[in-house]
This record gives sequence, C-alpha cells and structure tokens, in this order.
Amino acid sequence: MSITLRQLEIFIAVAETAQVTKASKKLFVTQSAVSMALAELENQLGGSLFDRHGRSLLLNERGRYLLPLSKEILCQVGNVENIMSEKNDTLSGQINVVASTTIGDYILPYLIGAFKRMHPQVHINMLVHHTRYAESLVLDGKVEVGFVEGQINNPDTVKRLWFKDELVVIAGPTDPLSHKSLFDVEKDFTNTRWIMREEGSGTVAIFRDKMKKYLDQINVIMEMGHPESIKKAVESGVGLGCLSSLTVCREVEHGWLKTLQFDGVDMERKLHVISRKNLKMNDSLAEFLAFCDIMSTCSQSRACLSSPWKLQSLLAKQSVQKK
Repeated sequence: MSITLRQLEIFIAVAETAQVTKASKKLFVTQSAVSMALAELENQLGGSLFDRHGRSLLLNERGRYLLPLSKEILCQVGNVENIMSEKNDTLSGQINVVASTTIGDYILPYLIGAFKRMHPQVHINMLVHHTRYAESLVLDGKVEVGFVEGQINNPDTVKRLWFKDELVVIAGPTDPLSHKSLFDVEKDFTNTRWIMREEGSGTVAIFRDKMKKYLDQINVIMEMGHPESIKKAVESGVGLGCLSSLTVCREVEHGWLKTLQFDGVDMERKLHVISRKNLKMNDSLAEFLAFCDIMSTCSQSRACLSSPWKLQSLLAKQSVQKK
C-alpha cells in the first residue's frame, strides 16, 4: 500500500503535539485512527519515527528527516488546490498596467498567469516600456499603475516600494572572469568589453550612477535595447554585461551564464509600484496589487523566476503559512 496524504497529515499533527490524544483532537478523529495510521506509516517506511517517553512521542532522527518533506508534499497539494483549481470568482473587469523592461519581461508574466488562474474573469493588459515612458503613461491616465525599476522624480507620481533587486555582472561560460564570484571594480575593468542597455533604461542609469568613478575605464562596445539581446551577446563571448539578477535566473541555473557580484559597490536597487495621485482603485486592481506583494514578502522571490512552477510552489507555501 502506498503512503497516503492522510498518513502524512497525521504524522505532522503528532510531531507538532507530541501526543496521540492531542493530535486526534486537532484533526477531529479518534485516537485509534491516529495510532493505526501512524503504525501503518512506520511499517511502510521500515522503522519508527518517534521515541516514546511515557505518553509523549518525540521525533527521532528518521522522523526529523521526514517532517520537512511531509510539509513540502502537503504544500504541493495545496498548490494544486489553491492555485490551479477553478474558484467561484466574483472579480471581473479590466486592469491596465505598464512595466519597465526587466519587470515586464521577467516578473509580471508569471504573476499575471497565476492571478488569472485564480480570477479568470479579470482581463489584464500589460505594456512594456522603459521607466521614463512608463511613468508618462501612468501620469497621462493611459494605464492605472506601473511597475518600474528606474528613478521616479515627478511630484505627481505616487510610488511605493515593491521589493529589492540587485544588478550583477554577467559573463559567458568561457570568459576569463567566469571562474570568479566577485567583480573587483578596482581591477577587473581593465581589458574588458561591455554590452550595455540603451539610454533611458533604468538599469543603465543605475549602473552609471554607481560606477561614476570608473566610467573612463569602461569600454562599451555596443548598446542594446533588450536584456535578451545582451544575454545572447554575452553568452557568445563578445563581452560582459550588467543586468538585474532577476533576468538571468534560468541561464544561470542551466550554466549558460555566470553572475558576479560587484565587490565593494552596493548595486542593490528598489523596484516600485507607481500610480497617479487620487487614483480610484477598483476591487480587481486592489486584489491584483495585493497578490503581487508575494514578491516582497518571501525571501525566495528570485528563485521562483526561473520557472512558473517554482512560482506556484512559492504561492502555495505562502498560502499555507497564512492559515
């Protein structure tokens, strides 16, 4: 007989309460049902999971190993139930957003996909432009909100911190610097060539601001209007690039690119949600913005961006933690 989810649920309850009696009350089942399920689970796994001390059951080494695995399995089930299943949904309508390139290409698509599974009657339109133009669309009322990575200075723009990001050096797998984990700004600019984002990009504005002491040493051989173009050029060995760590999750995971953190320079940047003053927010937009805040509340936000399934796992974990 295969291990059942109910057995794992009972095992977790006993582990957390240390008593069969308390676990049975927590799960609203009889003590005999708890004891039987636990005995079957231990039999199937070929050994005990608890050390028995009087009426208390304390996890042994095998049990301590199984506990986080059991919780992870139930999280994945929660993923299917809470994220993938159809819901009786009352939200409807249309949301218009704009995002700067990094966010629009690498963050929001997964979030919008997951949100649409939960609220299929909400239609979301997303435009992608660099930060400067994105802000103008928000101020002109052509979109309700923007998600941006660059500087916002217009006093008529309302902004709030979404979450933090970091710019990193990217190198191809055969680049001389690819064996390093840190980029020494005092030494490593020598004899390097760079492929950079275009003028107006939030990424290049932050890079230039942080590297103003070293601009005369930086040999920019080309500028490109999209992170994907830069990644392909770097992967081919043309030179180095500087991009958000959020844009290269998949390439790093597969070994196509290597990232180096800047040594001695803080390259952290803040991503913001922006809107115009006195924006009247409908229920659908408010729900979507609250949903997007998953990125700011979980330390695993970057890891989930190499796959939509990792994002769904993250969402399921957050859902379980809130219960």
